[in-house]
Amino acid sequence: MTEKAAAPTRREHVPLGIAYMIGATILFSAAGAITKWAVATYPVGEVGFIRQVVSTLLCAAMIMPRTGFAVFRTQRLGAHAMRGFSQFTSQMCLIIALTMLPLGAAMSISFSAPLFAVLIAVVLYRERVGLYRGIALLVGFVGVLLITEPRSGGVEFGTVFALLNAIIYASVTVAVRRMSATESADTLTMYQMVALLVLMASLLPLGFVTPTPADLGLLALCGVSNGLGQFWWTKALSLAPAPAIMPFYYLSLAWAIGFGFVIWGDVPTRALLIGAAVIVVSGLYLIWRETLERRRLAAR
Repeated sequence: MTEKAAAPTRREHVPLGIAYMIGATILFSAAGAITKWAVATYPVGEVGFIRQVVSTLLCAAMIMPRTGFAVFRTQRLGAHAMRGFSQFTSQMCLIIALTMLPLGAAMSISFSAPLFAVLIAVVLYRERVGLYRGIALLVGFVGVLLITEPRSGGVEFGTVFALLNAIIYASVTVAVRRMSATESADTLTMYQMVALLVLMASLLPLGFVTPTPADLGLLALCGVSNGLGQFWWTKALSLAPAPAIMPFYYLSLAWAIGFGFVIWGDVPTRALLIGAAVIVVSGLYLIWRETLERRRLAAR
């Protein structure tokens, strides 16, 4: 009897994966900065649509030469549609938040999504949280409260939309994690791109202002940054274990605060810096605990 050939092991390139992740954080922050600038002049739906057209074309150019239309083969069309709508709602909430908040504050609140993802997994899927993860969640939400503290005694609607973005994006994260058991990263990406494109197009009747050539170029650059950032983020995860590279994802906060200061003169408050640090530490701890749990289950 011949022995069965061993499955080839994936070669990991941690330094290259880290480089891709750092590049992705710069691109995501740049896209956020351009979006914040654009929505001050152009309708939200128009900005989202132009950005999404470029992002979709870019992702298709990088994925479909390898896969062809087979990338759209799926038995979970309904799940893709629900995920696309949730992603669309999440992005619209973030874009609206960017019109009301400093870039650093909006991005900092969005980084509470992993905390909400754990909470959603516990409530909806009865996942065990454990004492230490529970403490990390509570500490992380304290950081959220520090950032979202009402200003001048009133309700800050920008923080409401930023929090809605984090909560909805967290639900998308949980859904993707479960869908990835049957769907490839390429399929997940292309369905997301197409769904967002269709939904963004539905907003065009609400308002459209013909952009100047220079502004159109910046909007296209925003789409390139968003699409290429998404591709690099996926590439980073394919090159190295998540625990090795995900801590670098939090560099997006530094870039966002930097862009906000250089472009709009936004000086981060002490509450923002402390709250962002608390959220980052809590998120990193949750990543570490999840890694230990996976290793423990794999060793059984």
